[in-house]
Amino acid sequence: MSREEKITQTFVELADTLVDDFDVIDFLQQLTVRCRDILAVTDTAVLLAYPGPHLYSPAPCDPSPALSKVLDPALREGPGLDAYRTATTVAPGHLARAPAAWHDFTTQAIETGYTYASAVPMRLRRESLGSLLLLRTSDSPLPVADLSVAQAFADAAAIGLLHAHSLRRTDAVDTQLHAALHSRILIEQAKGALAARRALSLYEAFTAMRHHARSHHLLLTTVAQHIADHGDLPQPPPNRPPPPPSEYEHP
Repeated sequence: MSREEKITQTFVELADTLVDDFDVIDFLQQLTVRCRDILAVTDTAVLLAYPGPHLYSPAPCDPSPALSKVLDPALREGPGLDAYRTATTVAPGHLARAPAAWHDFTTQAIETGYTYASAVPMRLRRESLGSLLLLRTSDSPLPVADLSVAQAFADAAAIGLLHAHSLRRTDAVDTQLHAALHSRILIEQAKGALAARRALSLYEAFTAMRHHARSHHLLLTTVAQHIADHGDLPQPPPNRPPPPPSEYEHP
């Protein structure tokens, strides 16, 4: 599949939030997966302040060791927070020349190998829901064209979340968003348990969890909770048709 086809498919996925079994955690995770696959980034994360005033990170559920170390400071300072607050793209250049106000974020990011950090807001008109943090380990900044695509993805995701919230599932979406931070911890534990049980890598275990959840119309957190309780993937619910095949199942 060409890059253009992948971009088109991603916009279709980000618009598909009105299904009955909409899973906001998987939706945001999918956004980070697509960004890593399509854009010239090493890692990416969603930083969300919706609903509520506090910035937190509901995705990714499969962070690299380096990304795991910068998520906490990224919630307090850095390009992700600035992009959210200003509702504009933040791309300051090499981290060695980052603003002094980013000291903790910059120190941790450089120590873990990142060289450039930028962010785009997740927004709809003047309403900012959060931001998409974009990290690189290369010797050059993120290309301007990739920043533009990232902004389009972030805007599409914001619209999708607001549509899911306002049109059909206000209470359900709010509940999922509020629970997302705790769910990420549960998913990390389940991923490790499944990897140990089936002799898989952590990436393979997480991929198996997501595939099982999507194939059987289950929330990712439901699958994770079952693994935590019983040690393995749940049995599929009865009388549920399989989903149609995806042209972009494997990122």
